[in-house]
Amino acid sequence: MTKYKIAWLPGDGVGNDVMEAAKLVLDTMKFDAEYVHGDIGWEFWCKEGDPLPKRTTEMLKTTDCALFGAITSKPKEEAAKELIPELQDKGYVYASPIVRLRQEFNLRTNLRPCKAYAGNPLNFREGIDITVFRENTEDLYAGVEFHPIPKDVMDILNANHPKMKRFAELPLDDVAISLRIITRNAAQNIIRDAFEYAKKHSKKNVTIVEKPNVVRETSGLMIREARKIAKDYPNIELWETNIDAQCMWLVKNPEDYDVLVTSNMYGDIVSDLSAQLVGGLGFASSGNIGDNYAVFEPTHGSAPKYDGLYKVNPIAMLLSVKLMFDWLGEKESVDKLENAIAKVIAAGKFRTYDMGGNSSTLEVAEEVARNL
Repeated sequence: MTKYKIAWLPGDGVGNDVMEAAKLVLDTMKFDAEYVHGDIGWEFWCKEGDPLPKRTTEMLKTTDCALFGAITSKPKEEAAKELIPELQDKGYVYASPIVRLRQEFNLRTNLRPCKAYAGNPLNFREGIDITVFRENTEDLYAGVEFHPIPKDVMDILNANHPKMKRFAELPLDDVAISLRIITRNAAQNIIRDAFEYAKKHSKKNVTIVEKPNVVRETSGLMIREARKIAKDYPNIELWETNIDAQCMWLVKNPEDYDVLVTSNMYGDIVSDLSAQLVGGLGFASSGNIGDNYAVFEPTHGSAPKYDGLYKVNPIAMLLSVKLMFDWLGEKESVDKLENAIAKVIAAGKFRTYDMGGNSSTLEVAEEVARNL
């Protein structure tokens, strides 16, 4: 009997390529797992009107965690045009399957390490080692949006907030609203996760990244909870920055920061910036982590033009496998895989196009496997 049961979700485009690279390395490591394929992605939206079929979510419930490749997402109007004729005009609305997974399985913590491995020609500077904690289920990504605005919603907002008066006389079709929702519980969870990580890994500081001087209520709640929780960790400094200033400081002094924690949208922004400091999305891994389940994925997109060409960098996917090992408690596998990845990057003999080389996705994975 295998030790683990892993959901295998290649998704779209180069998701298939990098997942093949991951399987090559996992097999070389003789990782004791059964891999269960799951249908997810653009093909199933076009054929079924659902990029995350119910059969897939039911399958996930039978597994320990999931590895996920990449997904194609398009604006709702464009997505609707690509449905098969039988599903046209049936009212189907495209929603990102990875966002749905995060919400349906309450994968509340998005963990995104950004580390500058020695020898990477794309490093902004050596010595950068930043971990971003991004709240994964709320904020603007909660999906509570209106366009056109229902009249009763506009009336309620106008009656309860004086700043709505400037919009109240506009035609309802001329106003779109997305609600930024932050709950105290979610704020507490992501902030405590960040401090616990800092404590476990002997990090010196945690920076809460928000915008309370303008987005007063939601960012204000995040800041207040961070100050409360920080009192439980007297050996870790709490720093507070605004999202715009933080982006500037990351470019100026990235080595100063250990752990960044923030809400969903700001976390998306600051983690991509942090990833670029250490080589770009080809090195950007992530874990979507809940209390009892987790999904691990590279943060790059599906890059359809490269589908099947084995051109893209597999390192982000392999680092996502490393995060999976860590979550499963397989410490020996964590160290073994990271050391192999670091050796390949440092040697510089096998590099994909983004690193200035001409190695294929699988050639890089094979070299990592040889260094295990």
